[in-house]
Amino acid sequence: MSQQVGRVDTLFVHGRDGDFLVSVTRDGDRVFRAILELKETDAGPRPARFRIKRGSSEEPRDPSQFVELARRAARIRISQQTDPTDRERIQAMLDGYQLDALTVRTCRYCAAEGEFSPITEDTAIKADRDYICPDCATQELDGELAYAGGLTGAAQDRLEELLLEVQDLDRIKNLLQGELDPDLTKFDEIGATVEDVDPVKTADLDLHPKLKSQLTSRFDTLLPVQSLSVRNGLLDGDDQLVVSATATGKTLVGELAGIDRALKGEGKLLFLVPLVALANQKQENFEERYGDLVDVTIRVGGSRVSDTGAQFDPSADVVVGTYEGIDHALRTGKDMGDIGTVVIDEVHTLKEGERGHRLDGMISRLKHYCENRATGGTDYAGAQWIYLSATVGNPEWLAKRLRATLIEFEERPVPIERHLTFADAQEKTRIENRLVRREFDSKSSQGYRGQTIIFTNSRRRCHEISRKLDYDAAPYHAGLDYGRRKRVERQFGNQDLAAVVTTAALAAGVDFPASQVIFDTLAMGIEWLSVQEFEQMLGRAGRPDYHDRGVVYLLVEPDCAYHNSMEMTEDEVAFKLLKGEMEDVRTVYDRSAAAEETLANITVAGSGAKRLNDRMLGDVPTKQAIGKLLEWGFIDGLEPTALGRAVTRHFLSPDDAFAMLDYIRRGMDPYQIVAELELRDEES
Repeated sequence: MSQQVGRVDTLFVHGRDGDFLVSVTRDGDRVFRAILELKETDAGPRPARFRIKRGSSEEPRDPSQFVELARRAARIRISQQTDPTDRERIQAMLDGYQLDALTVRTCRYCAAEGEFSPITEDTAIKADRDYICPDCATQELDGELAYAGGLTGAAQDRLEELLLEVQDLDRIKNLLQGELDPDLTKFDEIGATVEDVDPVKTADLDLHPKLKSQLTSRFDTLLPVQSLSVRNGLLDGDDQLVVSATATGKTLVGELAGIDRALKGEGKLLFLVPLVALANQKQENFEERYGDLVDVTIRVGGSRVSDTGAQFDPSADVVVGTYEGIDHALRTGKDMGDIGTVVIDEVHTLKEGERGHRLDGMISRLKHYCENRATGGTDYAGAQWIYLSATVGNPEWLAKRLRATLIEFEERPVPIERHLTFADAQEKTRIENRLVRREFDSKSSQGYRGQTIIFTNSRRRCHEISRKLDYDAAPYHAGLDYGRRKRVERQFGNQDLAAVVTTAALAAGVDFPASQVIFDTLAMGIEWLSVQEFEQMLGRAGRPDYHDRGVVYLLVEPDCAYHNSMEMTEDEVAFKLLKGEMEDVRTVYDRSAAAEETLANITVAGSGAKRLNDRMLGDVPTKQAIGKLLEWGFIDGLEPTALGRAVTRHFLSPDDAFAMLDYIRRGMDPYQIVAELELRDEES
């Protein structure tokens, strides 16, 4: 034995069912394990049997060899988890041989395997009323995660970090069961930040008297981002890119310039948004606020207004529209009169797939329209352009390409806590119910109840969640009629509703004073949210005039995707969004997008199409695009054919146009054609 073992670093003894498990280590490695039994003698406890463990078998050895090992050991340690009576026996035996030993706190799991793994107050992790080492706790957690379903590396790393931080395995397991321990769900807190901006007094503004009277009756001073904009040329007609968080007052920047110029006879205001539902909402806001000063109309889709059936009025002072609504007017040669101000809300849409290149093209075409009108022998001087966004990763570059002055303001009016918890689809509604109840039962220092916006990815899910909440809640999405949406807005504003459940697609325009935002999913339709969209949505939590703080909860289903086209899972997306950098706003053109925008520019500008292409945000390969348009029969020279005009006025991609032509030649009726196109989109 002595020749085999030689020097011994640690001899570790752990009591087990009346006998003792012995572990011998040297240079950090275990040499062997053994079983020691004691017997009572007149001199006290002494070794009775000593057996070396070899796999599943045991080799008997002379009990005196244990004493020899103990004498060779640099240190002898007894586990604290050993029964107190057994500890006294082993200590008495060692004392009989004048051998010193210390009782140490060790990991029970390791000790049961004969591993010497001391733990301290800083490393011990509570597990089922006992304490174990970090390695064993991590293994236990990994087993729990494997049982619960596959989490990504990022999610597993997050849970392991929490485990080492809180040192309680049971709390982490409870988190996986949807428990809302705020110390564990809290991912981080984004503190309130306030930039020192000297406010501009509304009484000092050079505005039309009617607008100034209304403004001074509402505010004594402008908010910081508004003050920065005014000081940097807003009322002098300078183009601006305004980047600032949600609820910091960006919209009024566009209103000040646009309403003022309209009242002074310097051209109408176009206020453009990405979605019809947002246009309807903005129109109502303008009617309510400025209806006694200016005429307000709306331009969405082709020509008619949803819900009321009223005709678009091109002579109105204010036109609220969608990007596509105004672009349709341009593509079909409509006269929109003199335009004094163009406000592009949610300008970060430029980076989105299909909608991005259409916005890029629309901006170029609208600038062409304004320039042509300014050189048409009238007093019209052109338009001022104001671009608004809460989220831009490359604001300097974007401002330069748009030829606009950058107004960037990073204040966050109230702090926002961001929480992350894991839950399967069945658990999510139960958790949402608890969160909504907890928030509505609280009040801010300003006396407002906590109210919640729940974002989900389908209209059906909006209704499903709102029905299952205990407190009063309502669905809110573009599929509801105008009257019902206004009723929900009014009820929420009056604090009659604890929550609204809305689609992610309406994130940009939901103007509810909520203190809490819950992400039921991290998807928008069948696509994952981008960092910009995520930031826009979470920014809805917490309003400075209502709340002391905002709260955001991400309810993440591990290993989940909502469509087979999604390459990432929801837990992977969650950490990308929480830790991700803001994406740059750039428009990328493939063959189809380049052809579509070039065709639209030829339709609007003829031989001037290349100039329109060249000033667009993305790089458009004009020569190749024209070649394809000629090949397809969409243009003849630099004029659109009848087919080309039909394609561009209906915003068709080349692939969709060819598919429709094929279906028509095959004698399909319109309903069949629509069904086939929907099927193609789904399959692609």
